[in-house]
Amino acid sequence: MPNIKSSERSVKTDASRRAQNFSVKSAVKTATRKVADTVTAGQADDAKALLTKASSVIDKAAAKGVIHKNAAARKKSRLAKKINAIESK
Repeated sequence: MPNIKSSERSVKTDASRRAQNFSVKSAVKTATRKVADTVTAGQADDAKALLTKASSVIDKAAAKGVIHKNAAARKKSRLAKKINAIESK
């Protein structure tokens, strides 16, 4: 534990921020996994619908600063790439 009063307070706020960020990151991973699972199952139409939801979740995480905007763009691009690959078959 820190000895300085402000450091003690920042430990509390850091813990709450970490919990919130963890929740947002978990939502991003879940949305990404759902899209990847539907692509693996070969359901392109369902994957497209899930992609729009996943894109929204990813964009919100980037807006909150939980993930970097370039990381968000990369995640969305890779998901779209998977869907396009299954559609072209």
